[in-house]
Amino acid sequence: MSSEENSATDKGAPEDDGMTWWYRWLCKTAGVLGGISCAIAGVWNCVTVNPLNIAAGVWMVLNAFVLFLCEVPFCCQFIEFANAVAARADKLRPWQKSLFYCGMALFPVVLKFSFTTLFGNAIAFATGVLYGLASLGKKGDAVTYARLQHQKQGDEESAANGALE
Repeated sequence: MSSEENSATDKGAPEDDGMTWWYRWLCKTAGVLGGISCAIAGVWNCVTVNPLNIAAGVWMVLNAFVLFLCEVPFCCQFIEFANAVAARADKLRPWQKSLFYCGMALFPVVLKFSFTTLFGNAIAFATGVLYGLASLGKKGDAVTYARLQHQKQGDEESAANGALE
């Protein structure tokens, strides 16, 4: 490991979670777009007299704030604890982020099902799905898969021959 790579890991860079750089940026972009859609739909949802709509709208605005805080902390630079929250969010595994984002996005929809809550939280939910897909890991190559299939067939044949004897 070179000194540059060593200094990058010493600065608290997130550990290698198997995500490529472009997939990480895709997840961050989806988080930003999800935050924007949650904020707009949440404010629109609050313009009513129905208390469930207001509660769902407030929750959606809170979702937008959390998405911005976790995904793009430089947008929240005037909040003292923003960098600490972002650093902790970066340490989470992709499946933990997936559960957190999907759960956050589902709550307002369950609270008050409407087009505003459904479409306002769709991109935030998609962010959770993208992180969930990242937790599955990389797809194996064809050569490794063929070896595993060949080994499996050999194991089945030896078990069948052993049972016949």
